[in-house]
Amino acid sequence: MPSSPSSSAGAAGLACGAGAYVLWGFFPAFWPLLAPAGPLEILAHRLVWTLAVMALVTLVLRRGKILWRLSPGGWLMAGTGAVLIAINWGVYIYGVTSGQVVETSLGYFINPLVSVLFGVLVFNEGLRRAQWAAVAVGGAAVCVLTFEHGNVPVIALVLAASFGTYGLIKKTSKLAAVDSLTAESLVLGLPAIGFLLWLGGQGTFSTGLTGHDLLLMASGPITALPLLLFGIAARRVSMTTLGILQYLAPILQFAWGVLVLHEPMSPARWAGFALVWVAVMVFTVDGVLAARRVLRSRAGPAPQVIAGS
Repeated sequence: MPSSPSSSAGAAGLACGAGAYVLWGFFPAFWPLLAPAGPLEILAHRLVWTLAVMALVTLVLRRGKILWRLSPGGWLMAGTGAVLIAINWGVYIYGVTSGQVVETSLGYFINPLVSVLFGVLVFNEGLRRAQWAAVAVGGAAVCVLTFEHGNVPVIALVLAASFGTYGLIKKTSKLAAVDSLTAESLVLGLPAIGFLLWLGGQGTFSTGLTGHDLLLMASGPITALPLLLFGIAARRVSMTTLGILQYLAPILQFAWGVLVLHEPMSPARWAGFALVWVAVMVFTVDGVLAARRVLRSRAGPAPQVIAGS
């Protein structure tokens, strides 16, 4: 039978969401290609070329008036989000280019647990027992990994905290995803241009459009594409589906670090990650069951069938 428009939209949303997280999952394969540029130069180029992409998208969609009319409070919100995402991107680039891909994946495994804690602390949301259990197991995992590594996994915690706080800002923002990302790109892009001009001849970018130059320029589209795919998916699939899809990225990043880069994994480190995965499974299963209960309550009781005489 032909599919309905709603099912087609759902399938397209699922494909876009999976595409976004798969692209994010393979980011560790891209950023090392930008050597010999250092993390700060890579971050600056990422900000500048993302600004170029979002400026083009804004012109095509004719949404410039929205930013022109944005209030000072709106720009303050965009500026706060810009600082948080810059920290997240910068720390991630540093982690990937310094051979710490597994630890960066840890940050995105525990990010949902950070978001849950923000829901409790900021929005006074109540947690179910399973959610509390997931948070407790996630905390135990961080303790195990800290003991194994000899110090706190700073990269993972900064990535989780910065992206979790960024999500909090996005939740309270009234701007659409495209407008919000464009505003953030404006806030970040202008200082990044200034940094690259100051860097001058000490940077690795030249005007010859070499392969290295093209890769640096590609950092903009590579950044914007999964964000736009995610924006499409968010409008077409449920939050439960997105919540499950989000683990594609850290799973792929972890696999890249262990199978491709052969990063060391001691028994204690495996134990720490095993605890993280238990927390993720508890969190995900609880979310799916809760969503099903909501759907049943909205559907109401099943109609009674009266047998004929």
